[in-house]
Amino acid sequence: MSLFFYITWVLVLSSKFYLASAETSDKIGINYGKLGSNLPSSYQSIESIKFLQAGSVKIYDANPEILKLLSGTDLKVSIMVQNHEIIDIASKQKVADQWVHDNVLSFYPETMIRFILVGNEILSQSSEEYKQIWKNLVPAMHRIKKCLNAHNIHNIKVGTPLAMDIFQTTFPPSNGTFRSDISASVMEPLLQFLNRTKSFFFLDVYPYFAWSTNPKTISLDFALLRETNTSYTDPNSGLVYTNLLDQMLDSVIFAMAKLGYSDIRLAISETGWPNAGDFDQIGANIYNAATYNRNLIKKMTSKPALGTPARPGSIIPTFIFSLYDENQKTGPGTERHWGMLHGNGVPIYEIDLSGNRSLSQYRPLPLAHNNVPYKGKVWCVVARGADLLALTSALGYACGQGNGTCDALVPGQRCYQPLSLYWHASYAFSSYWAKFMGKGATCYFNGLAQQTIINPSEF
Repeated sequence: MSLFFYITWVLVLSSKFYLASAETSDKIGINYGKLGSNLPSSYQSIESIKFLQAGSVKIYDANPEILKLLSGTDLKVSIMVQNHEIIDIASKQKVADQWVHDNVLSFYPETMIRFILVGNEILSQSSEEYKQIWKNLVPAMHRIKKCLNAHNIHNIKVGTPLAMDIFQTTFPPSNGTFRSDISASVMEPLLQFLNRTKSFFFLDVYPYFAWSTNPKTISLDFALLRETNTSYTDPNSGLVYTNLLDQMLDSVIFAMAKLGYSDIRLAISETGWPNAGDFDQIGANIYNAATYNRNLIKKMTSKPALGTPARPGSIIPTFIFSLYDENQKTGPGTERHWGMLHGNGVPIYEIDLSGNRSLSQYRPLPLAHNNVPYKGKVWCVVARGADLLALTSALGYACGQGNGTCDALVPGQRCYQPLSLYWHASYAFSSYWAKFMGKGATCYFNGLAQQTIINPSEF
């Protein structure tokens, strides 16, 4: 029997394990981030989470106010060790013990903490500083788990959320393989820990990104989990896929199996679809966001559980990203538009996380108008209400990057007039963005800039 067919055979047999797993839940969770300047209070936010009928909530720290407010609720809770805390926790057991005391024992069991996630997508960062954190990830998880065991706490699982960039290959799913720089050094010890402690492999998985970078090859319906006649058959495994999410999840399963771990359960720590974005960000709209999340809920709350082609019938704990649009997140426009609620708490679209509401019971959504790439010109200009002092600093930054970014603003040059901070900053932002977008630059400038399709010279 070839290695590949052996792996596939093992995966099929192991799928029986997931049918009877009692620790998993088919109730949808929600990611509650707080990177917004105008967000409702923690109390109001938890009331909103209840109103949306979430079964669990994931926060990006161990905020004591939030954990106290969650006491006595039916919400299962996931808390997080911050990236910068990992090395200290890994180095000394007493540091880990203190962390557990302060962030778990002070609230548990009245607050139903069920997951401790160590770090957030740390393998997506490759600086020397982060490579040191890589080495300490699994040791820190061991320290946390040891402390939980010492307190006879066995219903809290320890894991770490990872992004899809941990893979060297994901397509077809049967070719799923971890990156060579982390496979032996990080992934093998991590999988050994997850397997021994019967924890979950937490994955941040976004079909939006896979589709938006290749919309001509990947069907939008396939990415949105729509039930159509579109399918893909993996040429190696013979497994048939009817949506992109299952493909991405099964690539993880095959990658783990290649390292000898075919029984580790999956959990989706983040997934979702942006409700808006920049002009050049295809498919980021309310229609698609609501459609994806509603179909996701239907899939993940189905009874009996659907699982994936490689693991039919498995229950996959899932957290949707996110509760709010968060206006202080940096990066392209989509980064600030993943919420189901506006920053003021008003719903962006109707959603019921319980899965009890059929798709036909929702009101019509606004039509999508950006499901094909925008082919016109886009400029980056000063945002309305921009702070003048901050604008001066941002102008200096943009012009200080060289590469002729602000040559046209020199006295006597073609764009020196009109002599205004607003005009000069708008030119500098557009020039900087055009020259450096290939290196990851965005039209944001800490909230001071915004995109426009109107030529600034016509303002």
